[in-house]
Amino acid sequence: MTTRTSTTARSTASGGAPKARQPLASRLAGWAGAGAVRVFLLVVAVFWLTPAVGLLVSSLRGPADIADSGWWQVFTAPAQLTLENYEGLLKNEAITDSLLNSIVITVPSTLLVVVIGALAGYAFAWMDFPGRDWWFLIVVGLLVVPVQVALIPLSKLFGQIGIFETTIGVILFHVGFGLPFAIFLLRNFFAEIPRELLEAARLDGAGELRLFVRVVLPLGGPALASLGIFQFLWVWNDMLIALIFADTDSAPITVALQRQVRQFGNNIDVLASGAFLSMVIPLAVFFAFQRQFVSGVMSGAVK
Repeated sequence: MTTRTSTTARSTASGGAPKARQPLASRLAGWAGAGAVRVFLLVVAVFWLTPAVGLLVSSLRGPADIADSGWWQVFTAPAQLTLENYEGLLKNEAITDSLLNSIVITVPSTLLVVVIGALAGYAFAWMDFPGRDWWFLIVVGLLVVPVQVALIPLSKLFGQIGIFETTIGVILFHVGFGLPFAIFLLRNFFAEIPRELLEAARLDGAGELRLFVRVVLPLGGPALASLGIFQFLWVWNDMLIALIFADTDSAPITVALQRQVRQFGNNIDVLASGAFLSMVIPLAVFFAFQRQFVSGVMSGAVK
């Protein structure tokens, strides 16, 4: 009794009141609620992953097995799994060349949008120049312009300057339509940087370029990573722009798979393995920058 009283007295003297224990019913209700949420999220994850699992299993089955039964039959007959589809796919020059074309198109399109968007976002956020607000309103207005509106005018323009049906034309199109969102996103993110931090760097003798490289870019890392992931996924999965502005030699894998359907119709073994192969690289990029992506989304939500 004396020990319990002295413990309570010390807790009260140190400024903290004894914590009241929650009733058992409240704790059980909290555990049940958390368990229900976990079960719900697990069910959603299973439904979301089912098409990807089906695509993977189909890519590992032979054409005869695919024609005879559904992909779920592999769990009762695992001997159906084979790598012949991928072996044939890697020997298909149209698919391998188109995969390389996708990399050649996507990487520059992503890097250019991130770099130019960061420079423009910093200028709109912290540099004074005539008509800054009006120019930013024009950039915001470009966000609502649909891609389909520019297909015919840009086709004529690219044809006149000689870059229609070339890799450069596809890259320029993606960069042009990716910059408005990039500038809007990064300008709003950079504007939240404390002014005192930038003023202190200027007092230490930092110019605009050094201030941008040494202070702004490190602080904007999460936003840059988020933008890079969005741009990479958008360009990699695009088929409409590449179908119009790329020729046979510069077509990415999305167009190559579409042409496989047009030529052979029901070659699901080639399409399944090719589609899963085209999905592996974006997944690898996403998981490689997952932490920065989540950090950028959360910081944007807080701000």
